Amino acid sequence: MTAVKVSPKFQVVIPKDAREQLGLKAGQELQVLVYEGRIELIPVEPLENLRGFLKGIDTTVERDPDRL
Repeated sequence: MTAVKVSPKFQVVIPKDAREQLGLKAGQELQVLVYEGRIELIPVEPLENLRGFLKGIDTTVERDPDRL
């Protein structure tokens, strides 16, 4: 595990090996999530990349008669 320092402007540098493993690019957006005392950075995927990722999912659901 690689350690990083927080700059006086509260910035951190994501280590090169982590950037390469995740395929991060300069300018890419990351979602910041604080969870159980830690910070998680989650890459935001453009909607174009998500098209079709649920292909084959079963969309049949039981509906109430008044919701048809």
